[in-house]
Amino acid sequence: MGEFEVDGEEKLIVAAKYVVKELRSGKSLTKNAKKVLGNLLLELSRVVIAEDGDEEDEIGEIEQRLNVVSDKIMTREVDESMIWDLGSDEGNLYLDAVNELRSLIERLNGSSGLGKAGSEELSLRKAHDVLQTAMARLEDEFKHLLVENRLPFELEHSSFRSVEADHGVEEEAMASFGAASTEDLILGSNNDSRRNSGEIVVDLINPDVISDLKNIATTMIASGYDRECIQVCTMVRKDALDEFLYNHEVEKLSIEDVLRMDWATLNTNIKKWVRVVRNIVQIYLLSEKSLDNQIFGDLNEIGLTCFVDTVKAPMMQLLNFGEAVSLGPRQPEKLLRILEMYELASELLPEIDALFLDHPGSSVRTEYREVMRRLGDCARTTFLEFKSAIASDVSSHPFPGGAVHPLTNYVMNYLMALTDFSHTLDSLLMEHDDVEDLTIPPSPDIINPVMVEEESTYENSSSPDKFLAMTRHFYSITSALEANLQEKSKLYKDVSLRHIFLLNNIHYMTRKVLKSELRHIFGDKWNRKHTWKFQQQSIEYERATWLPVLSFLKDDSGSSSGHGSKNLRPRERFQGFNTAFEEVYKAQTGWLISDEGLREDVRTKASMWVIQAYWTFYSRHKNNVSERYIKYTTDDLERLLLDLFAGSPKSLNNSYRR
Repeated sequence: MGEFEVDGEEKLIVAAKYVVKELRSGKSLTKNAKKVLGNLLLELSRVVIAEDGDEEDEIGEIEQRLNVVSDKIMTREVDESMIWDLGSDEGNLYLDAVNELRSLIERLNGSSGLGKAGSEELSLRKAHDVLQTAMARLEDEFKHLLVENRLPFELEHSSFRSVEADHGVEEEAMASFGAASTEDLILGSNNDSRRNSGEIVVDLINPDVISDLKNIATTMIASGYDRECIQVCTMVRKDALDEFLYNHEVEKLSIEDVLRMDWATLNTNIKKWVRVVRNIVQIYLLSEKSLDNQIFGDLNEIGLTCFVDTVKAPMMQLLNFGEAVSLGPRQPEKLLRILEMYELASELLPEIDALFLDHPGSSVRTEYREVMRRLGDCARTTFLEFKSAIASDVSSHPFPGGAVHPLTNYVMNYLMALTDFSHTLDSLLMEHDDVEDLTIPPSPDIINPVMVEEESTYENSSSPDKFLAMTRHFYSITSALEANLQEKSKLYKDVSLRHIFLLNNIHYMTRKVLKSELRHIFGDKWNRKHTWKFQQQSIEYERATWLPVLSFLKDDSGSSSGHGSKNLRPRERFQGFNTAFEEVYKAQTGWLISDEGLREDVRTKASMWVIQAYWTFYSRHKNNVSERYIKYTTDDLERLLLDLFAGSPKSLNNSYRR
């Protein structure tokens, strides 16, 4: 039956089209044709009148329902209390009224007719006014729920890299580099403190109101108020993130503000930046995006827009700080902090790419990559200038007591700290080494053979292939340091003290390498070579100090001496020895060997030289020389030698007796 109805309707349409075509052709109509067309017009009029009557009834029903729904909505405007404070059920009733109002407006707009009657137009205008009022109310309710149900977000302290990690590092500063204490440079092992777990999402809004927020958002968006909804959500959530940054003392700083900071202030701000950025990216942004997805549901584009609009300004604030740091002076004390910033940025890059994958977030992603690149360039340049600073560090006075120079202390502790960033630093240096030669021309005052010798050691090194670029640069830095120390040793007039100075410093360098991760960088050959070097300095010290003293205890047949001891009688030899020993004692008790093991080793060897020679001479001549010329026994000498290198000058009384 249905098929016949469809077939008949199609024939009717074909016939109607044919009639219209013929009438438009301008042909004259016969009397009979005019009669048939008149009957057709009459039938068509009846159909239209019947349908108009039905539509008028429907419009009347819509207008009646509009009045009921509008009254429900406007009644709420008298009550200033928040609807959702009365419960979700009350809120849902309000949403039902708003959704029905919107549906009625759509039906009224869809009614047929070339124009609308006056009452119909009036009803539409009234309905739109009520809908606008309802949207303003929903906007307030949406904001109220977001604000009142916000949950605090706290940093996860256990996830931070500890800046105070104990490396057993001395805290001497290196004034020539203008650095802070060594403690400020040591960051601790980054591998132990990084979070390796999966994604962490925390509740930023009370979960109980998420469904209410979603329902309000759905209604506002369906009503064409998506822009207003996004603006409210963005404003409230951005305020929450700004408040978090403020509470954790992350200030809104211009590039000029950062560039004007002294190092202590900048150091503090970088530490805050590192811990805040890690938590914001790994937890906060992920949680914020999850929240927006929950509220806006399947409306992915709107949720993403809300997320990006919320976090873009705070993220740019953080990135601007990173950019400002990268633009600052390349000072050695900043390198570890800059490496920490760069390494964190590299670590978080996959998460940033995932969070800002789509078009709305592309500007954040692009800026993040640019800041990361600049931090990498800054770290690499600062490291290379660090080597230049070592080579150009000049002293006008010898360091007291021949002790470990602050430059040596700083450089070795600096290199130790850099091993925490081995992978990062090696990759940055590898990029540099691909395009530039590593060797920095030494200062004219620096002895070049030391650097050439160290370069040769590197070429034949057994150090691991894991960090080739970093190893090569570390070799170059220590060779520059040694060359500088050689120059500084020339400031000492006493040749023996010159050897003690080099002994102290080369021993310190070797000990630092052997007792840290540096041993894996420098390798066994470097360690053996430098152990031999400080041992040679010890031997040279012994010769320079004790050969002249002990020359008084040699027979006339022995070699000549600088003290003119040849052909002296035994009594005069004892007197010459006493005077020479007392001069050494007075000078070298004020010299300092701070490493206890090294100090005892040098004392022991000195004792072996002195006691054996003195005992032999004493045994041979004690019966031929008056006791008053024999000032010391071997026990006295052994005890006195224990006072050497303690850094506290002493002198012997001329009336000293055993």
